[in-house]
Amino acid sequence: MDDLESGDAEELSVRPYTITQGRTAPARDDLTLITLVTTVEPAPGRAGLRGLQPEHRSILQQCRTPAAVAEVAAELNLPVAVTKILIDDLVALGRATTRPPIAVAVGNTMDMTLLRAVRDGLRRL
Repeated sequence: MDDLESGDAEELSVRPYTITQGRTAPARDDLTLITLVTTVEPAPGRAGLRGLQPEHRSILQQCRTPAAVAEVAAELNLPVAVTKILIDDLVALGRATTRPPIAVAVGNTMDMTLLRAVRDGLRRL
């Protein structure tokens, strides 16, 4: 491997560390691959997008309609663990909400459409 390839590999491992500020796990333990994430518009007078990483902004854009954590990770092209930390940041800021899929929340059988979406998201990783 030449120096250029070595530098690319190093950059790929440093970026997730940087965007998570060195954290390796979210503060919450209830985020699963099928947890749905939805953007919340900021309350009047609250900061908009200032101080957010580009990845945070991408999540907010993508989750204007609910999206599973696995789908968000695939779209960002980031590991699921890193994506969970970023989602946790947005929830703590009041910019996103999370919930289990409706079928799980009410105890019904799993919706096959959601399972296919999660499967497809995981394949894109």
